[in-house]
Amino acid sequence: MEYETRIERMGPEEIQERSFSIIRKELEEMGIRLNPKEEQIIVRAIHTTADFDYGKNLVFSPNAVETGIWTLKLGAVILTDTNMAKVGINKKKLEGLGGEVFCFMADQDVARIAKERGCTRAAVSMEKAAEWFGRKPEQKEQQKGRRPVIAVVGNAPTALIRLYELMEEGGFLPDLIIGAPVGFVNVVPAKELILRQEKVPYIIARGRKGGSNVAAAIVNALLTMI
Repeated sequence: MEYETRIERMGPEEIQERSFSIIRKELEEMGIRLNPKEEQIIVRAIHTTADFDYGKNLVFSPNAVETGIWTLKLGAVILTDTNMAKVGINKKKLEGLGGEVFCFMADQDVARIAKERGCTRAAVSMEKAAEWFGRKPEQKEQQKGRRPVIAVVGNAPTALIRLYELMEEGGFLPDLIIGAPVGFVNVVPAKELILRQEKVPYIIARGRKGGSNVAAAIVNALLTMI
């Protein structure tokens, strides 16, 4: 297979706009018509990965996009399972809205508890997130002064599984879940657990594909929509 060698000279912003234009054109040629509310998120995920499967495998619960925008406007706390996702999120835009990103994976207490229990640090990090920022299921109304929470999982299915368990146990209800762990072991079942629950809105990369870069891209897309 021969590849084109003609180089197009353009600036950074023009490159991004040209890329988005190419993605939209190719999606149209593939017969994929996107929901206007979800389009920017899907296009950005494809732009991040060059993988057009995201045109079909990103699943949105009703009002997930609206919830994401609303929580970010209120200065959301974003909890991630990887420092890679934390680094990839646009801090300037997030902090401009009063938001913050936390990742507890490298914390000494998380590592110690995980070793003692023989489980993953990702699972324990979700427990710590629940302790720090948890909202109980019975607290359905937004508490005055409480910062909304977005759980962003881009690597570890065990983080998504433990998050689901905490929700079922009544220990934690984030305001939005962005789930895009990648891999082969427990990845698909972990995502399906979130897809079948109705307590929390979600944006899920269904199937095996995903990654911290995809999770961060979804957050950044929501930020650009504000």
